[in-house]
Amino acid sequence: MVSDAIKPITLMLADSNPLVLSAMSAYFERDKRFSLVGTTATAEGFLGTVMRVPVQVGVIDWNLPVLGGARLLEVLREHEKAPRLVVYADENSDAHRGAMAAGAAGFVARNVPVEGLLETCVAVAAGKMVFPYLDVRELQKDPIYALSRRERILLDALSTGLTNRELSKELDISINTVKFHLSNVFEKLSVRNRSQAIAFYYSSRLPRERATQKLAEK
Repeated sequence: MVSDAIKPITLMLADSNPLVLSAMSAYFERDKRFSLVGTTATAEGFLGTVMRVPVQVGVIDWNLPVLGGARLLEVLREHEKAPRLVVYADENSDAHRGAMAAGAAGFVARNVPVEGLLETCVAVAAGKMVFPYLDVRELQKDPIYALSRRERILLDALSTGLTNRELSKELDISINTVKFHLSNVFEKLSVRNRSQAIAFYYSSRLPRERATQKLAEK
C-alpha cells in the first residue's frame, strides 16, 4: 500500500491507437502510484501538455503521429525538465534499438503483461534505464549507430534523392556544411558516394521514419 506521504508519479500517455490509449489510461488511473496528467493521440499533443504541466514520465507510441517517437525524443532532449520517456511498441519491431539510440529511458513490448509497463514506469521515475535484452556489442557494430543525430537526419533526407542545394534548404544549413556532413557519413559507412550511402540506408536496421520534417536545429 502506498503511503500518503509519497507523491504519485505524474504521467502522460500518448498512443495513436484509441483502444490502447483507453486501456492504458484505465490501468494507470487505478494504480495509486500514478497521477495521470493527460492522454493524447499525437506527438504535438504530448509536447503541448508536457511543456505546460510538470510530468515525470511519459509513455509513447513509437509511431506516434505526426513527428514520430524518435523526433519527439530529440525535441524533448533540449528541455531540462522534460519527462523521462518509455516507448511502448510491438516486440517484433526494431523500436527498442531506435528508442535506446534516441535517448529513451525505457522500452516495453505491447505483448507483455500490463504490470510490466507499470513497473517499468516506476523504475524509470526512479532514474533507472529499463530495456529488454539487447546485445550492445552488436549494436555498436552497426555503422548506422555511429552516426550523429545530424548525420542520421542528413542520411534520411539524402535517401529521398535531394541534391546538396536541396539538402541545404531542407535542413537550413550551408552547402559547405552539407558537404562536410556527407563526407563524414561516407567515411563512417565505408561508402564512396551518394548512391552507395542510400543503398546502405535502405538495407540497414534504421527505423523507416521520415526524419526530415523540420528537423534542422533552430
